Amino acid sequence: MTVFSLILLLAFDFNPDIKQVVQEYHQLENEASEISFIHKYHESKDASVMAYVTSIAMKQAEYSPNPLRKLQLFQENKTILNGLIDTHRTNIHLRYVRLLSQENTPSFLGYNEHIEEDKLILRNILEVEDETDYLDYFIRANTSL
Repeated sequence: MTVFSLILLLAFDFNPDIKQVVQEYHQLENEASEISFIHKYHESKDASVMAYVTSIAMKQAEYSPNPLRKLQLFQENKTILNGLIDTHRTNIHLRYVRLLSQENTPSFLGYNEHIEEDKLILRNILEVEDETDYLDYFIRANTSL
């Protein structure tokens, strides 16, 4: 009976608790913990979870000694994140992660074209009491809002 239960569990899409993902994301301390985070959540189909995985994948560029590889990792994951936002325009996690990434990316990379748009959306969500209020602390603590 346990083998059958295991097969059923594996057959369904892994859908982690987003609050847990956000907590783990903010507790990442080094390359090893970041890679572990990516491996743990990379198969999730949830756009919010994908935002955090993509953000950490983008951050992996800083560990590469090869400047071209750094730029390639950054550009690939920036494209993925922006594509997720194009598909899920109102997803607060995507907007938060993109603002966080834009504000922490060196200016010479030019990743700042959506800062004001993302700030406006996040400012509006901070004023509303809703199911994403747990994210308000992180938005205020980690961005310029």
